[in-house]
Amino acid sequence: MRTMMASMKAAFFLFLHWVLQHALCRHVAVPAGPLYRVAGFPLSLPCAVSGYEGSRTQDFEWFLFRDDAAGRQMGVVSTRDKGFPYAPFQARVTSGEVRVERDSGDKVRLIIQRLRPDDQGKYECYTPSTDSSYQGNYSATVAVKVIPDTLQISYSRSLTGQPVSEGASLTLTCSASIQSEQLTHLSITFGKRGGAEGSPSGAGEEVSTVREIISIDKLLGVVPGRFYKKRYDDGEITLEKRNGEGGQGVYVMKMTAVQPDDSGSYFCEASQWILDPNRSWQKIAQRTLDIGNLTVQQLAESMRVTSSPTGEVTLQIGSPLILTCEILGLPPEVNSGLLVQWMKRGSVSSDSVGAGGVEVEVAQMTPNGIVSWGDDLSRASGGSMEKAAEGKYSLKLFSAQPADSGVYRCVVSVYAGRRNPGQSVPATLTQRSEGVTVNLKTKDVLVTAVAQLPRGPLLKRGSTVTLICNTTVTTTGPAQVQVHWLRWPIPEPVIKKAPDAAMLKPPAPPEPKLIASLMYNGVSNIYINHSEISIDRLSVNSYRLRVHMATTDDQGMYACHAEAWGQDPHGGWYRTGAKAESNAVNVYLYARAADLLLIPLVVGISSALFVGIVIIATVTCCFMKRLARQRARK
Repeated sequence: MRTMMASMKAAFFLFLHWVLQHALCRHVAVPAGPLYRVAGFPLSLPCAVSGYEGSRTQDFEWFLFRDDAAGRQMGVVSTRDKGFPYAPFQARVTSGEVRVERDSGDKVRLIIQRLRPDDQGKYECYTPSTDSSYQGNYSATVAVKVIPDTLQISYSRSLTGQPVSEGASLTLTCSASIQSEQLTHLSITFGKRGGAEGSPSGAGEEVSTVREIISIDKLLGVVPGRFYKKRYDDGEITLEKRNGEGGQGVYVMKMTAVQPDDSGSYFCEASQWILDPNRSWQKIAQRTLDIGNLTVQQLAESMRVTSSPTGEVTLQIGSPLILTCEILGLPPEVNSGLLVQWMKRGSVSSDSVGAGGVEVEVAQMTPNGIVSWGDDLSRASGGSMEKAAEGKYSLKLFSAQPADSGVYRCVVSVYAGRRNPGQSVPATLTQRSEGVTVNLKTKDVLVTAVAQLPRGPLLKRGSTVTLICNTTVTTTGPAQVQVHWLRWPIPEPVIKKAPDAAMLKPPAPPEPKLIASLMYNGVSNIYINHSEISIDRLSVNSYRLRVHMATTDDQGMYACHAEAWGQDPHGGWYRTGAKAESNAVNVYLYARAADLLLIPLVVGISSALFVGIVIIATVTCCFMKRLARQRARK
């Protein structure tokens, strides 16, 4: 047993010695070959050493065994000896065309800036020893094959540099091809060079920026640039490949609507790629072709919105109001969507129609021609909004009313290059016209209202409550009154519980509740469902509200609001703006006699039942006790 354990220990130590010996030996690594590279383009060969002793900065020497040199070794470049290069490489090393670049102390790259056909062969990376003993490999070789340059690129039409209107479409075409015996792939990139402000080198200084717009990569996938991804997702930038003559690929990039920041110098870049033996893609050739400069002219520089008539317009009530909006300077070659809105500020209730107030939308026409009206939906039957001509839109109100007075403006939002934009698409530009002040000649109208509760017996629960609203209208011409009945809860008395109670803010008055309305045309509207309510007109100026089978919920303070309506020359009715609010009338409902008798009746019956139960319980208890005594004696 001991002999077996000893032999196992010896085998373990031998294995450990072998592992440490091989783990610490020098190893030089280069990529697996052969590597195919294109003449005239750069070559980059990495070389790394590991498992060495000594300095962490190792020296490297590169040799070339040319295919046509019968295996003779040729020094290329060294990190420690400037006289190392052979004559064919001496001048190229001196000029920096051939050089060694360090990634770290033990990793370098051999760079040949412009590869020549006679650079083909086996490249050996050698590392001079810094080890105490010679172990491992001190060099590694990789075969490099130099293939001819067959990458071709051209364009069919260049940019002329003439200004292009914002929102116009842009089409760029680039053709490219490669003729190689090796399996290589082609990628195409459209890009732009332009100026950008705010560079780190100085405030306001302009620097040249290069942006990739869109590409077809080496695997034939379409990839948008970082700054153009949203436009690509929205379908505004596309790139497609077509088959051209002579086996050339024709690549067409389209922009549906150019933007101001699209100005710049455009180029097309073709790259040739190959899959190396280590399964990594390498770019082996690249050509860039300048297509020309693009200057985008902004719409704000040419577009203008006007409205007519201009200044101030005064109309009789009932007259038609016609306003026209015209968009000038819109490029005809740009297929743009227009959102046209008519906005109004001010009303007849203002001291000045143009002073203050909230601007509201009267009507709008969407880019696809759909007309919608603002808050006053009744205007849809009393007006129209039309496209009179290209770039000209009209608003018509068939019968203008006092509420139509105010300052009108036409607001135009342009969606350059987008005929039917989505709801989330922002407008390219929004402009407003000068205001048109519209005044309506109104009549002097005075209206009053008085509410009263007719004399009669006390109001009791379940009875009918009748309220009268008497109105008067002073004006010239026909007039009607529209009456609204409102109710407030009866306020509770305020009781001061502490000396500082007066410092407390009084409670906010409750909001009134609309009970019923009688419109100017005789239509009645009831707004309370739990009560039986009717409203009618007793005479020309007298209106009645009745609450049938009234309950405690119908108690409160009642008031009527009167609103005067006038008639225009065409027979249409309009709000004059004259209003009046009546006094408040208290309605309190008393309990009925039957309700008052019910309370003592219930109390009496309850008392009698209680006394009866007590008597019966007492008698029963005494009888049971007596019966128990008699049984005990027997």
